[in-house]
Amino acid sequence: MRIQKEWLLLLALSAPAMAVESAPVPTSDNHDEAATVKAPQARLPLDDMRAFVEVFERIRASYVEPVEDRTLFENAIRGMLSSLDPHSAYLDSKDFEQLQNTTSGEFGGLGIEVVMEDGLVRVVSPIDDTPAARAGIQTGDYIIKLDGSAVQGMTLAQAIGLMRGKPGSKIILTVIRKGEEPRELTLVRAKIETSSIKGRLLEEGYGLIRISQFQVHTGRDFNRDVEKLRVESKGKLRGLVLDLRNNPGGVLDGAVAVSDALLESGIIVSTRGRQEGAGQEFLATPGDVLAGVPVVVLVNGGSASASEIVAGALQDNRRALVVGTTSFGKGSVQTVLPLNAGKGIKLTTARYYTPSGRSIQAEGIKPDIVVNPARVSVLEGGLSVREADLQGHLGNDGKAAEKAAADSKAKADSKTLVEQDYQLNEALNILKAAAWSTLPTVTPVAPPVEKAALTRTSAAAG
Repeated sequence: MRIQKEWLLLLALSAPAMAVESAPVPTSDNHDEAATVKAPQARLPLDDMRAFVEVFERIRASYVEPVEDRTLFENAIRGMLSSLDPHSAYLDSKDFEQLQNTTSGEFGGLGIEVVMEDGLVRVVSPIDDTPAARAGIQTGDYIIKLDGSAVQGMTLAQAIGLMRGKPGSKIILTVIRKGEEPRELTLVRAKIETSSIKGRLLEEGYGLIRISQFQVHTGRDFNRDVEKLRVESKGKLRGLVLDLRNNPGGVLDGAVAVSDALLESGIIVSTRGRQEGAGQEFLATPGDVLAGVPVVVLVNGGSASASEIVAGALQDNRRALVVGTTSFGKGSVQTVLPLNAGKGIKLTTARYYTPSGRSIQAEGIKPDIVVNPARVSVLEGGLSVREADLQGHLGNDGKAAEKAAADSKAKADSKTLVEQDYQLNEALNILKAAAWSTLPTVTPVAPPVEKAALTRTSAAAG
């Protein structure tokens, strides 16, 4: 077999001992920022390298169509990594950039959420204080051209790829609005920061924070949304549902930060691996942003990786009740190692363990209270007569009437919730029970009664 000159260099690598050292970067799975991965000091297997070269040469010479050397090499690398486990992977320059954007929550762009509709890009909503919002782009606008190129025929991914770019660079959008002529807008791309957290009040005193993915800034955004809920509830936040359903994971630091925000002390998570620095223990620092307010964590089979770290940390430290169904069971840590030309590899480097020392790999976090997803319909009709329905009933004071109206609205809202999201409704009910169990005992006070009104006659209570 003829071996070309470039292969002589490859074979020469088998002589000396090889060592590789590189600093990791954030990854869409859990990652260990402090770890440095070093290859073991061992000689490369010469016979196996020769077999690889021979197969490579046979493909180049005999495959039915020409194949570029770069393609063969990249596919060989992909095969090496994908055969290890489902989470190790080769990242080309596009994948590497996308990974960084996803985990950091930052990218260069215009700041609009879009969908593809009838072959055109329709604006769902502009993000506040971004180039798109400042240019006056509105919900429902259609983007028909990007830098003079028609959007018709593009995929949504292609259109988004054109709108993104380096902050400071310009792009011309041709936008059409119903009832108006098309107009051209020149926008300057900026650094756009997205959040993977949304919070709202479910009802008076009870909040919901939904985390769709753990990013670099998730801990900061979590504290911000807790404070918003506290303000909206006028300082009377009595419970929080932390919804981690279908959260695929993300940056380890984001999961640690959210757990730390709710814990006063204790272990959050520990990692163990082969390499030096892969074994770490993350500890909670003093300070609970909710000051002991009850928390229910909602998980399901789509809750993986970093979301399981949060659920496990709060469960083992007895800070929250975990509700829902058993989580995905991904208990491994991936480190992203950058390569030349903006490429990288995502490599599994460690396993992680919950505070009690359990590995959830292929097991998952088992909920304290199992609530399976269900479709519930609320029964209507039937005889329902209340005191307020009776003719000539006694009235109540104004405050009681206001409270009754508020209670009625809360019941109507909860009826909608039980129909739309049964698991969330049950989590709210469990949260209420936990909140009531923590209320201080109140000594009942008898209402004031005029002495002259007291009689010794008895009355039927009905």
